[in-house]
Amino acid sequence: MNALYQALRLGFVAADAVVPKSWLPGLEPDALIAASGSNPGPDAREALRRLMASIMTESDLSVFGRISLHWDALRLLRNAQTVEAAHRASPALAQAPVSQPLFILGLPRSGTTFLHELMAQDSESLVPRNWQTIYPAPRPANFNPLNDKRVQAVDRQLRIFAGLAPGFSDLHPITADSPQECTEITAHVFQSLRFDATHRVPSYFAWLEAHGHLQAFRFHKQFLQFLQNGAPGRWVLKCPDHTFTLDAILQVYPDARFVIVHRDPIAVLASVARLTWVLRKPFLRKIDLAEIGAQVSERWIQGANLLLDFDQRADVAPERKIHVHYDELAGAPLAVIARIYARFGMPLRAEALAAMSRRIAAKPRGGYARHAPYSLENFKLSQSALQQRFVPYVRQYCRAGGV
Repeated sequence: MNALYQALRLGFVAADAVVPKSWLPGLEPDALIAASGSNPGPDAREALRRLMASIMTESDLSVFGRISLHWDALRLLRNAQTVEAAHRASPALAQAPVSQPLFILGLPRSGTTFLHELMAQDSESLVPRNWQTIYPAPRPANFNPLNDKRVQAVDRQLRIFAGLAPGFSDLHPITADSPQECTEITAHVFQSLRFDATHRVPSYFAWLEAHGHLQAFRFHKQFLQFLQNGAPGRWVLKCPDHTFTLDAILQVYPDARFVIVHRDPIAVLASVARLTWVLRKPFLRKIDLAEIGAQVSERWIQGANLLLDFDQRADVAPERKIHVHYDELAGAPLAVIARIYARFGMPLRAEALAAMSRRIAAKPRGGYARHAPYSLENFKLSQSALQQRFVPYVRQYCRAGGV
């Protein structure tokens, strides 16, 4: 299997090639657990079983898709074991608080990644990094990613994936040391919405929605405690999918604070659909664009309504939330930063502001390339029909002048 992976990586074998079944790694949950040397709890075992059953019956995996899924499952199992073993060895990890974490959420493609990266320039902020979700470890003070072998390895992996998924780097420009989304943390217990982005998993998705996300976010807190290594900090966390996990977040982090980023849904849906298509291409042999369009539009109609509901929750005081509009963030990012810091009583130090300014100068628009708007029609979506279904959200958050 290692030889086949290397051949794929070097381009000698196409990602969607037909190869003998005996060459391919197995994906049976019990075999994966045994191969990883881990001992996940019953909740994670059941989630892994549900995920693999869904993928094997509902996704038509490419050769690369099968090999990468095998590698990914082993990695996640081993990483979770590492985190849980560290907690058993050092109970003090669980005693270190994760106080008032700041969650960035909202519609995808609305500037949440850009905002997360800007806030990560403040050395008083803690963010999970891409490499830390692949090779979990604390990030030391004065860390130099250029000299770290783990970072170098993840950057190589990102370059390989970009070659297999043309367009990915333009849609989601990241490096190994970039801030990572929380779905990569909850994936370690196989209860993550990220699997739906890369695979066709309707039965797993339905199971996860019914099961809920509480166990996943309990592990999420363990993961953050492991990364902060007894030295609590101010966590800044980001994922559009937080929109669908707010109940679990509030149970695990009852003092959480929230930045909600808004954008005209019609401006983002085609981009979300295209990113889903780009992400799935290396893993799947067959992709239905109309199905992706329907899935993405229904999901974010639901998400927009959940954001409206969240604004009315009595258990989240107004001072624990701030609304930001994409146009404001794109046009005057430092003014938005100043407003967020002021809202939550966080000192905005000159050093942090200077670091954010340098990042904006180095990566205008967050590093995203300018391009013509993506087409809704490619995904069999009707702009007029969508506009009708987003009316309540647009009236509340996308009126003239912003939120």
